Amino acid sequence: MNLEHVKDHLNAYKQHDQIFDAAQFLINFFGLESENFAGFGFRPELEPDKMLLTTEGVLGEKQMVMIPRNLFDFDLNLVANMVAHEMLHVRQKAQETLVEDKNEREFQSYYEMLFHKEFPLVPDVSDFHKKFFGEKALEYYKRMGENSDLQKKYFDKKIEVENLINSL
Repeated sequence: MNLEHVKDHLNAYKQHDQIFDAAQFLINFFGLESENFAGFGFRPELEPDKMLLTTEGVLGEKQMVMIPRNLFDFDLNLVANMVAHEMLHVRQKAQETLVEDKNEREFQSYYEMLFHKEFPLVPDVSDFHKKFFGEKALEYYKRMGENSDLQKKYFDKKIEVENLINSL
């Protein structure tokens, strides 16, 4: 199934106000499933041209991904990456794969949006969004603390992110 067929499926769900079903279809199609996923909930929409998704739940317990009702008004590649970002958080917050440091979780998730190592079926975003996500990854890298163990752990990935940004 190509992305045009995916868009058709998502539009059918959207026309029937089945936003959670559409989001679940997206998770299944792009291979984003996780045992630690508790389901979707709605969060308030931002402005018509901005979206925010969040992962909510206690560390080590099942996680809810909160989405805006207008999620599928946005570009499919961007939506797939945003959902993948949150689904990586779902995995990171599972007891058996717990990543306690928020900066580490965010760096990993923004890195994933650029390179799709965990979720190889997720399509690339525009160069504009790659640059934006790359800058966010570097922001969280800086927050890890100068010369910290975490920065040392992710140094090679930071260089990958910088090289990608510089190539755009």
